[in-house]
Amino acid sequence: MNQLTTGDFTEAEEPWALFRGWMEEARASEPNDPNAMALATVDSEGLPDVRMVLLNGVDETGFVFYTNVESNKGRELLGQPKAAIVLHWKSLRRQVRARGPVAMVSDAEADAYFQTRPRESRIGAWASQQSRPLESRFALEKAVALNAAKYAIGEVPRPPHWTGFRIMPVTIEFWQDKPFRLHDRVVFTPEGDGWRKVRLYP
Repeated sequence: MNQLTTGDFTEAEEPWALFRGWMEEARASEPNDPNAMALATVDSEGLPDVRMVLLNGVDETGFVFYTNVESNKGRELLGQPKAAIVLHWKSLRRQVRARGPVAMVSDAEADAYFQTRPRESRIGAWASQQSRPLESRFALEKAVALNAAKYAIGEVPRPPHWTGFRIMPVTIEFWQDKPFRLHDRVVFTPEGDGWRKVRLYP
């Protein structure tokens, strides 16, 4: 286990190893979806919007998630390419916040991830007109059946409207619950080739 997750996390010098350690512990302790995160975007009028999505990848370049670009969040991200996320692990009394500019992943990266999804989910990506009005559950099930028949043989290709976004953080904050609301908080910001770390009041 990562030593920083069992000791004083405020001593970490960079955020990525610390995040991976916390995620490893969350996978062992959270009952459902340890990679669930709240994603906040803004629309063309600057009105914020937020929903739960799944974190599908993380590395030293940022946090990656996937979606239909024709959905509300997809359109908002294309129009205002910036976002904020929160991962909260109740079982560990921890959370991580990050925000920054957003860019689409490469086609090769999106293709590779799409093929790791269950076949039913890949078919669903073709069937769902995400965020748009749905006349009935039957209409959705019919669309799923039609696409299942269309791709009954061979691989299910990635729809052109389905891809990933990478949040390239300008801040990453780690929060740990402490008694009497005297929590531990540390925020990292990029600085040169490394990171600047600041401890915050709770």
